Amino acid sequence: MKSRTKTKPSKSTPSWTDATIAIQRGEPKHGRSGPVAPEIIRSSTFTFSSTAEMKRWAEGKSSAYIYTRYGNPTLAIAEEKIAALEGAEAAIVAASGMAAISSALLAVLSSGDEVISTAQLYGGTYRLMRDLFPRFGIRVRHVEADLAGVEDIVTPRARALYVETPTNPSLRLVDLRRAIAIAREFNLVSIVDNTFASPVLQKPLALGFDMVVHSATKYLGGHSDLVAGAVAGSHAWIHRVRDNIIYLGGCMDPAGAYLLIRGMKTLTVRIERQCKSAMAVAKFLERHPKVARVHYPGLASHPDHKLARRQMRDFGGMLSFDLKGGLAAARRFCDRVQLFALAASLGGVESLVILPIYTSHYNMSRDELHRAGVEPGTVRVSIGLEGPADLIADLRQALS
Repeated sequence: MKSRTKTKPSKSTPSWTDATIAIQRGEPKHGRSGPVAPEIIRSSTFTFSSTAEMKRWAEGKSSAYIYTRYGNPTLAIAEEKIAALEGAEAAIVAASGMAAISSALLAVLSSGDEVISTAQLYGGTYRLMRDLFPRFGIRVRHVEADLAGVEDIVTPRARALYVETPTNPSLRLVDLRRAIAIAREFNLVSIVDNTFASPVLQKPLALGFDMVVHSATKYLGGHSDLVAGAVAGSHAWIHRVRDNIIYLGGCMDPAGAYLLIRGMKTLTVRIERQCKSAMAVAKFLERHPKVARVHYPGLASHPDHKLARRQMRDFGGMLSFDLKGGLAAARRFCDRVQLFALAASLGGVESLVILPIYTSHYNMSRDELHRAGVEPGTVRVSIGLEGPADLIADLRQALS
């Protein structure tokens, strides 16, 4: 069978910056007249050179491609980039962020096990734990983002610690070093959702986390034109996650992987611009008389501002704010924006606003919303690449 496409040697990457890794890592080496952009290998299946090669694959002695659900050259490029950006031994891409999150958690948890998780989570992850896990005999125990009292709820059945930082949509931070210390003390597998920060702003694996998960739909893709997920970690853990994706069918399509590869090549410049614009928007909102509170870790008023300065390279492109008029005021604001789009998702080049109670945090009780830091008048904002002055002008007229 033909060998896999060669990639640039891994020994080149330790001295590379994230910007270079995002562009160069995993890319095929070509000679004269070779394509600069990676190829989309659309084939669902791949040939064997002989039955002997087929036997070697079945015995786990061959890394040949066989079927795209198991692996694909285009997917492999995206996986190598993500692994390098996160400082991981390996990574795997998935059909969605939820496919990545569920596959990572199920790589650790079995019936009768318990997972310790922060209560402030993306709503889809929260509902997975609340509605689906109990059907499989998995119990979830929630703690606050500051991890206070976590030692008191760990039982001998606990197997994993799952956190998200910054949290969606309240932008609270989890102290990554404290989380690792707790995981090590109680022999828990540690998993962190790094979607909001991206590997450009924080690298949890370097601090000792076992796995990092992403909705690659968001900052990694960056253009609102694909749905994807990713998990990064050690070879051993990614092997287990890959098995889940193979068995449960959460594989990524090669065309989507191509878009993800393209998106990652501009990741660092996008994040840099979005962080700068988000700070300007947050400062404007904090001064506005109709805004009760702004949730942005870059503001000194944020309860986790000092922690953000310690563990993040910058403060991100996401923020939320609470309007004094509650839900009625929030709906009026969202219906009046013109430059911002009223749409779910985040991390793209377009600036978006949503009401979490109608989107990411729908179908949650008042107590669950309160614990998640979501008020009826909470508006979540994803800052894109438009001019910050234009964004602020739109916010000003929508709030008027």
